[in-house]
Amino acid sequence: MNSESETSQTEDTSSPSVVPREYLVPFILVTTLFALWGFANNFTDPMVKVFKDVFAISNAQSSIVQMAFYGGYATMAIPAAVFIRKYSYKSGILVGLTLFATGALLSIPAAANINFWLFIFGIYILTFGLAFLETTANPFILSMGPEETSTMRLNLAQAFNPIGSLGGAFIAASFVLTNVYVADFKADVTGFKQQATEDQVTQEELIVLPFLKAKDRELNQDPNVQAYVESVGAENVTLDQALVDFREGKIDSYQGNDFATIQRHDLNLVSTTYMTLGFIVIATLVVFLIKKMPDSDEGDGENDHELHLKATASRLLSNPRYVGGVIAQMFYVGAQIMVWTFILQYAEKELGMDNATAGNHQIAALVIFLLFRFVCTYFLRFVSPGKLLAVLAVGGMLTTLGAIHITGMSGLYSLMLISACMSLMFPTIYGIALEGSAKTPNWGPLD
Repeated sequence: MNSESETSQTEDTSSPSVVPREYLVPFILVTTLFALWGFANNFTDPMVKVFKDVFAISNAQSSIVQMAFYGGYATMAIPAAVFIRKYSYKSGILVGLTLFATGALLSIPAAANINFWLFIFGIYILTFGLAFLETTANPFILSMGPEETSTMRLNLAQAFNPIGSLGGAFIAASFVLTNVYVADFKADVTGFKQQATEDQVTQEELIVLPFLKAKDRELNQDPNVQAYVESVGAENVTLDQALVDFREGKIDSYQGNDFATIQRHDLNLVSTTYMTLGFIVIATLVVFLIKKMPDSDEGDGENDHELHLKATASRLLSNPRYVGGVIAQMFYVGAQIMVWTFILQYAEKELGMDNATAGNHQIAALVIFLLFRFVCTYFLRFVSPGKLLAVLAVGGMLTTLGAIHITGMSGLYSLMLISACMSLMFPTIYGIALEGSAKTPNWGPLD
């Protein structure tokens, strides 16, 4: 009798499962979405520079890429939440994947017609899909099991987001940035300019880790580019103006190709990646169409899918935990965007690194982010989410101060190490803010 009682007590006090067996397959499927939108995010960021060079446009015009990307999130986030509330998590995923694939595949006609605005429209539609997926996947993961392990479960799923991010940054750096013809053109312009001015200015030798140092780009010594630099005057030549002059026909050709041919080649590199991503998304869509998924009771009562917008807004705004989470998330997302953007800026403009080596340091920051996501998820077994979040916040402040006040490579490394402190923040803030709001899904009919 005592033995049975002890066994019962042991079962009652055992740790709840992070992912219960009945939710394992749905959990794996939804987790793949985190990697997909991570890829799209970090592949699109370097395209700002690619579009600037390929279309020979200004920084302000090329920033429209980022405006379209984050504008898509801003436009569709609330409509996505309303849609999911009215229908289901699975319906939200299906709509998101459809929009994701549509936006990615719009790159095919955009490249064929060398149309900047069609690329922008495609990215805008693509992020409609990402907004649906993020709005759906995060609470869906939270609801797949006991509330006590919801934050750990979301951290586990979110750990696969930087895997996708790393893949996107790697493909951008190794497949697109290293193979675009405009980069060869710019390297020749710089080379002839330095030769003409006998630019022998020496810089302090940077101690770059060997595996982060990119191979130097070989010069093609194109005679048309040489003639252009000599006619304009090396001291007057700028890379941006050289691209504009090439576009306007002041340079006949580069390596036997006119500007339109180079544009088409470089945009096809971009389009091929987006097209491949689009087909992968379509395959994922088919899997979700045929797979039965658990469906959460999203309403305040059983099967209540009415919107109740006013009541919902009032309830959320009166919840200080939720309001604090929204504010914290706003600052976190802003910090993440700026940190990963300024790794490139810092490395190139402050330290004089070439673009490829600077890009490798950004990839290294993503690797750090990925590794610490898994490490921190493990530590959640022993430390409460709030306490671990506080420790990482202090670490983030210290590394930020290092990036501000320390110069040289040490300053760059401080900037990169902020990624370690950011690794746990998004899913943990999300989980804490929504604590008690995620409902356990029921296995409803295939919809």
